[in-house]
Amino acid sequence: MADHQINRRELPALVPQLHENTLIQRVLAHRGVESAAQLDYALADLPRPDALLGIDAACDRLMQALQAQEAVLVIGDYDCDGATSTTLAVLGLRAMGFESVDYLVPNRFEFGYGLSPAIVDVAAAMEPSLIVTVDNGVASVEGVERARKFDIDVIITDHHLPPAVLPNAVSIVNPNIPGATFPSKNLAGVGVCFYVLLALRTRINEQRSEQGEPLLNVNMAEFLDLVAIGTVADVVPLDATNRTLVEQGLRRIRKGFCRPGVQALISQAGRVAERLHAADIGFAVGPRLNAAGRLADISKGIECLLTDDAVQAHHLAIELDELNKKRRSIEQSMRADAEAVVQAAFDSPDLDSAGQCALVLFDENWHQGVIGILAGRLKEQLHKPVVIFAADGEHGIKGSARSIAGVHIRDVLDTVATNNPELIDKFGGHAMAAGLSLSRDNFTQFCVAFENTVSEVLGGQLPARQWLSDGSLSDTERCLDNATLLDAVSPWGQGFEAPVFDDVFLVESSRVVGTNHLKLRLRSVPSDDNKSDYGERFDAIAFNQAGLVSVGAEVQVVYALAVNHYRGERSLQLMVHHMHSTGV
Repeated sequence: MADHQINRRELPALVPQLHENTLIQRVLAHRGVESAAQLDYALADLPRPDALLGIDAACDRLMQALQAQEAVLVIGDYDCDGATSTTLAVLGLRAMGFESVDYLVPNRFEFGYGLSPAIVDVAAAMEPSLIVTVDNGVASVEGVERARKFDIDVIITDHHLPPAVLPNAVSIVNPNIPGATFPSKNLAGVGVCFYVLLALRTRINEQRSEQGEPLLNVNMAEFLDLVAIGTVADVVPLDATNRTLVEQGLRRIRKGFCRPGVQALISQAGRVAERLHAADIGFAVGPRLNAAGRLADISKGIECLLTDDAVQAHHLAIELDELNKKRRSIEQSMRADAEAVVQAAFDSPDLDSAGQCALVLFDENWHQGVIGILAGRLKEQLHKPVVIFAADGEHGIKGSARSIAGVHIRDVLDTVATNNPELIDKFGGHAMAAGLSLSRDNFTQFCVAFENTVSEVLGGQLPARQWLSDGSLSDTERCLDNATLLDAVSPWGQGFEAPVFDDVFLVESSRVVGTNHLKLRLRSVPSDDNKSDYGERFDAIAFNQAGLVSVGAEVQVVYALAVNHYRGERSLQLMVHHMHSTGV
């Protein structure tokens, strides 16, 4: 099977008028947009909070805590979604009148993920009456039981897929638990937290109205910068609800209505807030927050987001940037090690590399906080599910898994665990990413079981790497105006992918820039047999693709229209995602 395959999206049979620009019309229709009104991304069109199962019970307990001014402890996760969720919960509860709100996030190296009994012991020393989890907790059966022994109530707000047995919490607010009917199953942890606060504000104002008191003046839109960052960084599908939350957050950031820490992170990442897009969050802002949780303590990222002091935010953003640089250095070293192992294995005459549907690696010296990134890089490079393990104490190992389309990685791990009892200590995650832990003694058995399960899912053969294209463009359609419109019409991301196109070009010039990138001058090739009359010339950039093409070659290119900002000038640039020779 070919290692790449370009498929063009098809238009629905009936397409309403969505946009006056024909290219934008085509792109939106390809993604199933049904009316132009869907592009308003109005907050009023969001699903109602009361549609979330468990939210009434959560508000009942929070109202009780508010009236008695109980101590509330927010327990979050150590990634970007967890950091934004924790910040949102603390700021939101304080704004609504809670006087004793603190937070605690387990260090991944000491406690691991979630509301574990060990982290509850730490929490109990802080003497809360109520724990509110954000971006975790749906699988924390033992942790909730431990909290009950301390007479601490627990409200769980989470979005991860639930286990068969749910914790005995006061309330579980999660759009994915059994019986949930909320229209969006794809909320990030920060989105679930936002909805709980929306419902709580309504409940508080209903009570105040009944008692003849002034209504609570808390503008929830002020928190949408956090919601946008956490949602994009967690790579959840951008369904209609998430696109609205992200777009509204981006609009506020672009207008300068964002927290000092958000502004500092954007600046430190070399981006400009006035033209921030979802991709900037995913590639620049999110990684800097994640770096704290990967290498040290996510509380540094949370403090950056919490502070109202621009100077303090600036200093914390610099520290986060340094951590991100360190993370990149560690990742590069680990990737070199992993690629050497893979290369040695693939060159071995005893290994049929074409028959390997998955890759599992473990190294004693790899960093726990970076294995997820390494798994993602190798997954992209090899186009197969990857699990990377690092040491977890003397007897254990901890793994991070990343997958490809067609292989639901959490379901694969569930199958492995079901068919091999006691092989995996614990696991959890989503369709494309998961985490797990097991004994070192079980590593070899896991490798075999994982490979066999993935192979069964794929029918014994890896699929071709597919590029889903919005079709060909004419020279006149490849223009700055269209690139600008595509930037502005919608946030793009997982499940609502940014538009890409495919065409054949002649490579007129090519030079390496940076470490492994190509700066190209491309000229369009006519689709008919008259190849003597080439079309317009276009500047292009191909990241991490040095050495793939030669000057004078005709290449099939999968690309996006991008706006290049340089010295105050704007110009069109083709962003090359993939290219291969046409053989001409």
